[in-house]
Formats: sequence, structure tokens, C-alpha cells
Amino acid sequence: RYPMRPAGATHGEESHMEAYIYDAVRTPRGRGKPDGSLHEITPIQLATQVLEAVRDRTAIDTVDVDDVILGCVTPVGEQGADIARTAVLNADYALTTPGVQINRFCASGLEAVNIAAAKVLSGEALFAIGGGVESMSRVPMASDGGALAMDPAVAYKTYFAPQGIGADVIATKFGISRDDADAYAVESQKRAKMAWDEGRFAKSIVPVRDVMGQVVLDHDEHMRPEATMQSLGALKPAFTAMGEEMPGFDTVALLRYPELERVNHIHHAGNSSGIVDGAAAVLVGNKDMGDKYGLKPRARIRAMASIGSEPLIMLTGPEFVAGKLLARAGMTTADIDLWELNEAFASVVLRYMQAMKLDHDQINVNGGAIAMGHPLGATGAMVLGTALDELERSGKGTALINLCVGAGMGTGIIIERI
Repeated sequence: RYPMRPAGATHGEESHMEAYIYDAVRTPRGRGKPDGSLHEITPIQLATQVLEAVRDRTAIDTVDVDDVILGCVTPVGEQGADIARTAVLNADYALTTPGVQINRFCASGLEAVNIAAAKVLSGEALFAIGGGVESMSRVPMASDGGALAMDPAVAYKTYFAPQGIGADVIATKFGISRDDADAYAVESQKRAKMAWDEGRFAKSIVPVRDVMGQVVLDHDEHMRPEATMQSLGALKPAFTAMGEEMPGFDTVALLRYPELERVNHIHHAGNSSGIVDGAAAVLVGNKDMGDKYGLKPRARIRAMASIGSEPLIMLTGPEFVAGKLLARAGMTTADIDLWELNEAFASVVLRYMQAMKLDHDQINVNGGAIAMGHPLGATGAMVLGTALDELERSGKGTALINLCVGAGMGTGIIIERI
């Protein structure tokens, strides 16, 4: 049950160990407001239901799950006290299965999968589950505080500004207009609606149930497929006041980027990611464990990486971690069939497309967080599952998935369909 390195095994032989994805599930995303369909569902119930789904869909004995890693960006109150271990217990997993909560801001869900895969690759785990949970309607974003924004000495040193300011600085610095961002957002809504209409998410969606067992949500309810350039054009930029008025974050941004004359504020609720509730889980394991349960691997993990980037602009990390991933895997952009990048803000994806020289038909082909929402701790695992489903649907071979991250970071993974 707990194998050590085989007698006589060399480091070279160990290096040939591989990690496979066997299943990926997610809840629908519920509007992150008191009138959202998932507001009555506690974070622990969201996490519990995706863990139960992984166990029941694969019919694994959870004594073989060596760890559960869940991202949670605001781990306080109902989401505190190591929600991963609490969810393991609440889902009736084996008592021997541990759990740990991690926080890499918006990439937490993918970082959790990467940690799970690293445990499998090292031989520490046979099966491990990575994923995440965030109930933004019940535990508001930034409830946990932190020195990055709250300690003046730290904020001064890092040129701290909120993410919306960073997104607008990206737009200003790289020539992305309001019309560019709005057009991208309209297309995201169209793609998400098409994906739902065609059942592209059906394989992964776990309907959320209440304590009576009744389904309370079976679809992403944040979507606004009726959005047009005209309707988005009527929305006022969301970050003008915090940029131009006290505390005047535009001034901070221009100190960091003096080549800019001013910050062009282009983002609003319609071209930024939505606040939602949700959870996701991904089962990773080695070949022997899959064989034990008669499970066919859905994908092989080719490379994983995280990276730091400039913290005021904050959201350009994806282009740099993509380069790191490709180098680690010995691949080029031409080797990637499908790209998935979390739509934190429209300018993030548009800048990434510039940097990586991508056409829009290569990336986020089923829409993204602008349409469906961004449950902070869970999104990374969700977009990984979306890419995996799309590889299987389209018959394509490889996908590079990544996310921008608060405080200036990027996290990514390359997977290959089996």
C-alpha cells in the first residue's frame, strides 16, 4: 500500500514516472450575490460534492487517495480551518486521506492540481486530488486582509495597486482599446452560450444539491449571452474613481511606468470576470493506480510551472510562465493545439494573444470567466477541466492552460490527451 523506491531503482528510472489525469469535475458557477442560486450552499458543501463526484464516478477506494489539495483564496470564516481536510471528512473519504488548503490567489485551483501531480511524479502519492473552492457570496473577496495591500510600508515598496488598475495599465501600455476589450467580452459570451447549447460542459458538470438532495443549480448562471457592443458601451469604467481620486492609484502606476502619460480606464463589469461561487476537483494518479481500477487516463501531464512578474501591472505573468513551460517541455507554440487562459480581465487575454502571437480561434474557444465567472480558488481546476474536455471533443492533442495571479505571478500546465 505504501511503496518505497523499488530496490535497486536509480534516479534515472524514477525520473520516468508520469502523472495522468483520470477525472475532472466542477460545479456550475452561481452568481456570487445573496440572490445567487448557490448562496444557500456553504463552501464546505461545494467542496464535499465535487469530492464525492470524483469518488463515485471513478469507483476508487479513497484509501488510495494520498492527499487532497484545495485552493481557497479567502480561507477565513466558513472557508477557514483547512477546508480541504474538512471536506475529506465530510465526503466520507478514508480517514487516512489528508487534506491541505493552499493559496496562490487566482491560480490556486491549478496550483493545487500541480502539487497533486508533483506528489504523484515524486512517488509520494499514488492518487492525489487537486482542486479548489470559493463561495464569494458568503465569504467576500479580501476578507482576509494581508500586508500586501494593508501594510503601507509593503504597499509603498511594491507600488501596490488593485488588480483593476493593473488591467487598465496593461490596456494602456499595450494599446488595447475599450472597443477591443468589449468585442472580446461579447465573443466570450457567445462562445460560452454555444458551448452550453452544444453540451460541451456536460461531461464535467456536477449539479449542486441542497441538504434535501434537490438540485439547486445545474448551469452557469452568470452568463449574459444577450450582451452587445452597444450594451457594454453604456457601462462606465469601474476603476476610474480609485485611479483618479483618493487614494489615487493612477499616480502610483505612473510612478512605476513613467513612460505612460495617463492610465486609460477601459474595464467594467461586462469585460471583467464575474464574481461567482463554485468548486472543482481533478484526480491525478500514476499508471499502476489507473490499471488497478480499470481507469483509462484522459491526459498526461507534460510540464508544470509558476513564475513571478512585476507586481503593479500584476497580470502579465501568463506570457512568462508559458515561455517557461514550453522550455521545460522542449516544445514551441506550434506544438500547442489549444490554449486556455483565465479571463480575469479582457486586456489580460488580449495582451497574452499579442505576446504569444495567437489567433482568437486558438484560445478560450468555449468562452471564459467574463461570461461564466471566476470563483477564485476553484477557477484554475475549472479551466483545466474545460481544456481537457475540449481536447477530447475536438480530437486535438495538446493544451497549455494558465492563469494570471495577484501580486504578479503566473501558473500553468501543459497536458497531452491520451
